[in-house]
Amino acid sequence: MRRESVNPWDWGLTWSLDQAELLTDVGRQLRCSGQASLRPDPDSPGGLAVVAPGDMRGQLEVSLANVDAILWKARMRRENVVGLRFYTTDVDAFLENYDVYTQWIAPTGIRPPQSLLGIQRLARPELLVSVEADAVD
Repeated sequence: MRRESVNPWDWGLTWSLDQAELLTDVGRQLRCSGQASLRPDPDSPGGLAVVAPGDMRGQLEVSLANVDAILWKARMRRENVVGLRFYTTDVDAFLENYDVYTQWIAPTGIRPPQSLLGIQRLARPELLVSVEADAVD
């Protein structure tokens, strides 16, 4: 895969994102559903427990770790991520903890396009953030 950054404006570079990327020589494509701060727990509703309830930083860390797990299972790495969508019930708290994402993506040297959407609620009321990712190789 070849990536070409498309940035008519430079402001996104501060946020570790490109406005767009032109991808060529693309092989496999992975579409990742929203990953939230959940872990298997047979004693919890639906067999899933919320990790770090009420803690945006902790939930963002777990959500990105879940993205890593999916990438690993698909035989991909963070370097393969070509787009992200963040959904949060608290945009201000998300932005205060945005460094969790920048530290997660920085070692790759890439700046995938992304969107941040403030929403009323996620699937479980204790959840604060969900991350969708697209990857290619």
